[in-house]
Amino acid sequence: MKKTWGRADQAVRLGPRSAIVLGLASLAGLMMFVWPLLVRVEPQSMQHGPDAPFIFIGILPILIVIVLAELSEGGMDSKALAMLGVLSAVNAALRPLGAGTAGIETVFFMLVLAGRAFGAGFGFVLGCTSLFASALLTAGVGPWLPFQMLCSAWIGMGAGLLPRRVTGKAEIAMLVGYGIVVAYVFGFLMNLWFWPFITTAEVPYHDGHISYVPGDSVWENLHRFAVFTLLTSTAGWDTGRAITNTVAILVIGPAVLATLRRASRKASYGTLPTFTAP
Repeated sequence: MKKTWGRADQAVRLGPRSAIVLGLASLAGLMMFVWPLLVRVEPQSMQHGPDAPFIFIGILPILIVIVLAELSEGGMDSKALAMLGVLSAVNAALRPLGAGTAGIETVFFMLVLAGRAFGAGFGFVLGCTSLFASALLTAGVGPWLPFQMLCSAWIGMGAGLLPRRVTGKAEIAMLVGYGIVVAYVFGFLMNLWFWPFITTAEVPYHDGHISYVPGDSVWENLHRFAVFTLLTSTAGWDTGRAITNTVAILVIGPAVLATLRRASRKASYGTLPTFTAP
């Protein structure tokens, strides 16, 4: 008799150990974004330039630990690794099609669909590998890359955590709504990583100070940051990203999701092989 673990469509099982590691990695990643709001930091023109290499070096071992934890628990086999490589390459090839112009990002809808089809653990790892591969392809390696990798990992993981009982047109509607939400959340977080280090942030159509103020309360700085985000990216880049996700999921989402699920069934990720004596 064959033994199974988890759902049959989960390419990467989140066992107890790997779930703890992933949770700690996410918590550490969140602190990477918000720590300037919790301590007194003087704005710098170099943003995260001096410390970004160390952050990048710190993220990669965490991701390696996640993968090793999955492998040691039997949660990621060669078929899952092969699918991870294929989808990472697809996302790396898709990203230059939009190149971020006016917020058009063609990489996130695939993260949503793959996370939905293969599970939260697979979505997390795919988000990291996709952005890393696409950065190498488009010469987009810089201090922003580790932050993009982590945000994308959360997008893929969140898609895998959506309610499983929703199917059909309701499922596509749910994924569209999720794609819109994460488009704005991605913009919010990617603004947060550099905003505390901008000096004298001002826009001509707003009368007021919207820069980070060292020593002010968290809520006052968050209010300035919210105004900064609304005025600089929400109506433009973030909305363009949300529209791209919506159109892509509506137009090709059902076909891609069916294809991914068919591949998952054929790969039988949830089935462990058994051997019988001759």
